[in-house]
Amino acid sequence: MGLTVLENCRVATMAFGKPAYGLIDDATIMLADDRIQWVGHRTDLPQPPATTARIDLGGGLVTPALIDCHTHLVFGGDRADEFERRLHGATYAEIARTGGGIMSSVRATRASSEDELVAAALPRLDTLIGEGLATLEIKSGYGLTIEHELKMLRAARRLATLRPVRVTTTYLAAHAVPAEFAGNADGFIDEIVIPGLIAAHSANLVNAVDGFCERIAFTPAQMGRVFDAAAALGLPVKLHAEQLSNSNGATLVASRGGLSADHLEYLDDKGVTAMAAARTIGVLLPGAFYALRETRVPPIERLREAGVPLAVATDCNPGTSPLTSLLLAMNMASVLFRLTPEEVLAGATRNAAKALGYDDRGVIQPGKLADLAVWNIAHPAELSYRIGFNPLRQRIFGGTL
Repeated sequence: MGLTVLENCRVATMAFGKPAYGLIDDATIMLADDRIQWVGHRTDLPQPPATTARIDLGGGLVTPALIDCHTHLVFGGDRADEFERRLHGATYAEIARTGGGIMSSVRATRASSEDELVAAALPRLDTLIGEGLATLEIKSGYGLTIEHELKMLRAARRLATLRPVRVTTTYLAAHAVPAEFAGNADGFIDEIVIPGLIAAHSANLVNAVDGFCERIAFTPAQMGRVFDAAAALGLPVKLHAEQLSNSNGATLVASRGGLSADHLEYLDDKGVTAMAAARTIGVLLPGAFYALRETRVPPIERLREAGVPLAVATDCNPGTSPLTSLLLAMNMASVLFRLTPEEVLAGATRNAAKALGYDDRGVIQPGKLADLAVWNIAHPAELSYRIGFNPLRQRIFGGTL
């Protein structure tokens, strides 16, 4: 077993139930291979063997490595033209109804090879890694045929072979109804979504199942059928819910013990209560709120009161959140949604891990993965305070700098 001692640092453990970020001054962390073995004040460190490697972190602040729990990182093309149309007054729903929106990305993604999708995604991934990220979720959803959905999932999985990062993949074929199934959403679910899910599971390409529950997409009843198929395969579920209207998606996904309900601008009390009872994570996506110039803020105070854990993610996608900075998403969550800096950091570490179904990362505790970020800052509040500034000093991935 290889031991490494990280010293001369301040640590924000982000451990649940610990006040003030779980801060430890004059701290030391001992790693055993790819796991954390010990963390605490320097003077309390058990005497390690004389051969133990020691690394001086130069007084930096150490946090868990960041986790982006909601991205659409793999896609073809871009939608800069729609950005311009929105600035001229077009709404997201209007653009979608005229063949833009998700369908624009579908056409570009179908036209792209797997290699081209990987090449296009790598710069976006590198930007996230460069901000201290170690884990991210990547959804399909721009293929909308079995062939192209599987292509997206393969491309996403390949990224983890090309970079030191942990990728979890989510099947999102129930993202939009393609032109060839116009007016026949149920047929699309029967012929593409569910058979494609079975194929993705058989190919070991999927970790969870998602959908877009909205008036312009799929009803709760339709998503319920997709969730039934996921349950039969033993796969956890999550849902794009209450972004543009209240479709009772959060209540649905909570009733299935879902990992997360994401967006939540139009979430009502019934949905909050259901999420709290199921311990379903609320994933806040301020990038989409910002890019769409929305004005209805998710019911943050009600979610707090109910004890719903909150995560923060980029929602990196080509149309409604072309955002590849989790640090900026953290700032947006504070400024636009009034989350505290501690809530925001928990949302990009501990709670983001829960939103992906992981309990082996997101906090600095013995037994957890040694995925860490070392920052040139004095206090963790600086991570959400600064705008357009990256204070990352070093990233430690699986115990390796």
